[in-house]
Amino acid sequence: MEPVGSPLTATYTHPRSTTTKLLPAISAMASSYKDRFPYYPLPQNSSLPWMSSTYYKPAAINQTLAPFSKSFQEMTASKKLPLVSHKPTFITRYTPDDWYRSNLSNYKESETYQHDAECLRVDTFHMIEDKYQQTEKTQGENTKIVGIRANDIGFWKSELCLELDDMIRETNALTDVKKRLERALAETEPLLQISQECLLQREKRMGIDLVHDSVEKELFTEVDVIRSCQERLQQHLDMAKAQLVSNRVAQHELERDLANKQVAHHIDDKCYHLRNTSDGIGYYQGVERVDATISVPESWAKFTDDNILRSQCERAASAKLRDSSENLLVVTANEMRCQFSRVNAAFTNRIAETAEAKSKIQAHLAKTLQEIFQMEMNIEAIQKAMRNQGPPFRVAQTRLDERTRRPNMELCRDTAQFCLVNEVHEIDETVQILEERLRATEENLQMLYHAKSILQHELAIKANSLLIDQEKCMGIRKTFPSIARLLGSV
Repeated sequence: MEPVGSPLTATYTHPRSTTTKLLPAISAMASSYKDRFPYYPLPQNSSLPWMSSTYYKPAAINQTLAPFSKSFQEMTASKKLPLVSHKPTFITRYTPDDWYRSNLSNYKESETYQHDAECLRVDTFHMIEDKYQQTEKTQGENTKIVGIRANDIGFWKSELCLELDDMIRETNALTDVKKRLERALAETEPLLQISQECLLQREKRMGIDLVHDSVEKELFTEVDVIRSCQERLQQHLDMAKAQLVSNRVAQHELERDLANKQVAHHIDDKCYHLRNTSDGIGYYQGVERVDATISVPESWAKFTDDNILRSQCERAASAKLRDSSENLLVVTANEMRCQFSRVNAAFTNRIAETAEAKSKIQAHLAKTLQEIFQMEMNIEAIQKAMRNQGPPFRVAQTRLDERTRRPNMELCRDTAQFCLVNEVHEIDETVQILEERLRATEENLQMLYHAKSILQHELAIKANSLLIDQEKCMGIRKTFPSIARLLGSV
C-alpha cells in the first residue's frame, strides 16, 4: 500500500538485448502483442524521460481494484493532489479482499501468459524448422538458377569468342587486300609516267613525222586505261579503309561484350560455388533494396545477339569487298598489260615503217647525188663543147673577113662564100643550142640540189623519229611490272 499523494508506480518488462548486423527478430512488431498485453498509450504531454517507447510498456491500472471517490475521478490533472504534501497522510486505498482478488487475478494472468508463451514457443520451433527448410530449399533453387545463368553466360561467351575469331581473321585478310591495293596503285604511277613521257618525247618529232599515228592513239588509250584503273583501285581502297573501320567497330563491340561476359561469368560462377561455410560471406544491409539492373533477360540476350549479327553482317560485307577487290586487281592488271602490249606493237610497226622510209630516202638520196655528179660532168662537157666551137667560129669569120678584101670582080658570091656563111650560122646555132642545154642542165642541177636538201632533211626527220620511238620511247618501255607486282602480291 502506498500513501495517498505518492506517485503512481509502473511495472516494466525486461528489455530485449539488441543484436547488431543480424536478422531481425521474428514477430518483433508491436502488432504481434495486441491480443496478449493491453496497451494504453500515454498522453502526448506525459513527461517520463526514462521510459523507452520500444521495449517498455506501462502497467495497466485496474480501476476496479482502486475505486476512488467520484470527486476524485472528476479531478483534473491540475487539481490532483500534489506529489509532495506538506503533511503526510496514512489513509489506506485497498481492503484485504481487494488484495486477495488482486493476487488471484495475477495468478490467472500469469498462467495465461505461461500458456501463451508455451504455445508461442512450440509454434516458434515449428516455424524455425519450416523457415530453415524453406530457406534451404530457396537457396538450392537459387543456386541452380545462378548456375543456369552462368551456363547461359558461358554459351554467349563462346559464341562471342567464335565470332570474334572469325572477325579478326576477316579483318586481317581485308588488311592484306588493302595493302595489295596500295601496292598495285603505286605500281600504276610509273606506268602512267612512262606513257606521258612517251607522248612528250613524240612531241619532239619534226615535219611530216609529227603525225597523229596509231602509236599516239594507243598511247592516249593507255593513259586513259591506267587512269581508269587508278580510279577503280582508289575507290576500292577507300571502301576497304571504311570497311576496316566498320570491322574494327564491330570487333570492339564484341571484345567489350566478351570482357563484360567474362567478368559476369566469373562473378556468377563464384556466386554459384558460394556455400554457407564459404569464406568472404557477410551481411550487406539494404543490398536487396538496391536495383542497379539496366536490362532484362530478353534485352540482355538481344544485345549480344545484335552484336553478333552486326559483326556477321560486317564480316559478310568485308568478304564481298575482298573478293571484288581481288577480282579488280586481276582485271586491272590484264587491262594494263594488254594495252601495254598494243602500244609496244604499234611502236614496233611505226619504227619499221620509219626505218623503211629512211632506207628508201637514203637510196633516193644516193641516186640524187649520183645524178648531181653526172649533171655536173654534163655541164662541164657542154661548156667544153661551147669552148670547142670557138676556134672554128673564129676561123670561119676570119675567112669571111679576109675574102671581103678581094678586089673588084673577085668579090664573087661563090660556093665557098655560101659555105663559109653557112658554117658561121651553123656554129652560132650550135653555140645557142649548147647554151640552152647548159641552162636546162643547170636548172635541172638546181632541182637535184633541192631534192637533195629535201631528202637530207627527210632523212634527218626520220632519223630523229627513229631516235625518239626506238631509243627513247622503247628504251623506257623495255620493262613492264610483273603480274605479281600489278596484283600487289610483291
